[in-house]
Amino acid sequence: MLQKYFIAIIPPEPVFSQIENIKKEVSEKYNNKSALRSPSHITLHMPFEWKTEKEEILLNTLSNFKTDFPAFEINLKNYNCFEPKVVFVDVVENENLNRLQKAVVKQVKSNLNIFNQADDMRKYHPHVTIAFRDLKKEFFYLMMEEYRNKSFEANFLCNSFFLLKHTGKSWLPYKEFKFA
Repeated sequence: MLQKYFIAIIPPEPVFSQIENIKKEVSEKYNNKSALRSPSHITLHMPFEWKTEKEEILLNTLSNFKTDFPAFEINLKNYNCFEPKVVFVDVVENENLNRLQKAVVKQVKSNLNIFNQADDMRKYHPHVTIAFRDLKKEFFYLMMEEYRNKSFEANFLCNSFFLLKHTGKSWLPYKEFKFA
């Protein structure tokens, strides 16, 4: 049987709850529920399918992932979008985050033969989604008009990443992997 997973950074409190509250407000105001189906996160590796009977191999590969990363600061600033469906809290350019993302993608590609298809198609643009997929086009433009002028700033120390697992209805953090 196949199970869906993805790999991401989940901000710690209080940043996590701040963004979750924004997602709830957006959901109510713009009739958008998709972003509520996963915890606020910065994707490192897109969703992929993996055989449940081989889950231990996946966990061991990620557990054995040794990085030369010390904990590093991630700064979130204001709102941005991928027109015409996705609105997000933007992540300030961060070389450590870019290196981590590339290392994670390389680890799962070389050790598990899992490919991050988008990695070859577009540059990595880290962000924390607050609305997407079921956001209607007319609401997207209204929302961007509102959020373009709003400010948001937060930062947190990143010292781990998570494997998230799909329940059939939503994504839940399954296992945290601390930096070596």
